[in-house]
Formats: sequence, C-alpha cells, structure tokens
Amino acid sequence: MELAAAWRDPALLRARLERVRPVPQRLAESLNRGDEGFEELRPPGLPRPAAVLVGLVERPGGPFLLLTTRTAHLRHHAGQVSFPGGRMESSDPDPAATALREAEEEIGLRPDDVEVLGELEPYDTVTGFRIHPVVGWIRPSAAWIPDPFEVADVFEMPLEFAVNLANHHREQRMRDGRLRTYWTLPWNGRHVWGATAGIIVNFVQLLRWRP
Repeated sequence: MELAAAWRDPALLRARLERVRPVPQRLAESLNRGDEGFEELRPPGLPRPAAVLVGLVERPGGPFLLLTTRTAHLRHHAGQVSFPGGRMESSDPDPAATALREAEEEIGLRPDDVEVLGELEPYDTVTGFRIHPVVGWIRPSAAWIPDPFEVADVFEMPLEFAVNLANHHREQRMRDGRLRTYWTLPWNGRHVWGATAGIIVNFVQLLRWRP
C-alpha cells in the first residue's frame, strides 16, 4: 500500500488528530480500548496512568515508527517490543510530558527533537496501566542512546508497513485456562504484539478513518 501524502506531513497529521477529538462514535466503536479477554486479570482499583511516545521519525521514504525492545530482566513486559514510555509522575503536567521524559530516560531522545502532534485514545493493559499514547514527529537528525538497564534494542518500523491492513494479524493463546486474542504485526523478524500492536492498530484506524 502506498503511503498517503497526508501521512508524511506533520502539520496534516496534527490536523487529523485534532479533527477526531472527541472521537466520533463510529470510529470509537472500531478502536481497541485494552487487552481483549484479559480483563479479569487486571489488578483491582483504578488503572495507573502512563504514557508512551508514538514517535514518527522523519525519513526520506516516509516516516518510521520508533520502537524499542525491553531488556529480559524487567518486571513488566520483559523482552517485549514497546514504545518508549512509562508511568506518569506527579510532577508531570500532562501525558506528553511523561512520554518525552521517559523517551529521554530510556533512549536519550531529546525533547527538543520531538514535535508533539496530539494524543490517541487511552489503552488499558492487563498489568493495570491506562496508557495515553502521545504522537510525536521526530527530527531525522535525532540520535538514540539506549539505557542498557531498560532497553535491549531500538529500531524503526516503516509507517507504510503499519498502515497496510494485510500486515495486521490476530493471534490466540491459552492463559489460565482461557483463550486470549490479541493483535500482532510481525515485521523483519520482530514480534510486535499486545498493547504496542493494539496502539498501532488504533493509530492506523484513525489515519484511515473517513467520516
């Protein structure tokens, strides 16, 4: 699928995000709000707020999604592919501040290299977090300095690959005696699944939405 010209332009992407806030009902019905089939495994109480940076790196052939592989020893989602991000702190004024702070801590991405374009709908995880995905446009000159404690690898997925619905797959697995269903986007030997894949699918739904 050829990448639409509007998806290569940060100003047009910002306008797109602004047009769907609040999310129209028909679009909201198509979005995945959390890990499907895992609801009963979530810890009790209110979900803990978190934010991730859905970073679009400017490249000559079109933007690329910035992703990381978490180290194998971490408590949550060890070894999984994720967006840079983490729990919101009381000192963070908004999700964008959290996403930029965490991206700088995890991969050395300077906030000055990111233009925040807007937010996607929150996504609830089985571990009890409510993730606020913050979309940002990243300068092509930006460099990564991964924190070796948290990040095993930093890589980029072409947005052109992500927006092709043929690359969105549903997988199932048994957990605690129940069948779970979730999105995956296998790319270049990477297994992108769970909340990260769900957020990407939601982002693509928004980009492709027609009123």
